[in-house]
Amino acid sequence: MIGIDLIKVSRMKRMIENFGEKALLRFLSNEELLLVKNHKTAAGFWAVKEACSKALQVGIGKECSFHDITIYKSQKGAPLLKFSSKLNKHFNIKDSSVSITHDGDYAIAVVVVELS
Repeated sequence: MIGIDLIKVSRMKRMIENFGEKALLRFLSNEELLLVKNHKTAAGFWAVKEACSKALQVGIGKECSFHDITIYKSQKGAPLLKFSSKLNKHFNIKDSSVSITHDGDYAIAVVVVELS
């Protein structure tokens, strides 16, 4: 399954300006927060989680919350995904791949999830 998401980085910038760290903690864990360098990185992480929920064909909501998906980095700095036991159990997730890119005013993420 594949999911894609696009976000205008200015939207994330406004969210952070208006609500500070509280805005980020709405969709990021404390560990993920340490990886966020600026509003562009945060926008990319938002896009990853939205794209992942789309790949699971449920969107962000009751079946899949932002906090059910965790982004971390490989030793070389590539983004990787970890899923909550709830998601693993419900969807039988076997593997995943993620790609994030930023261009101008936008952050885009593509997620592929392999289910067993």
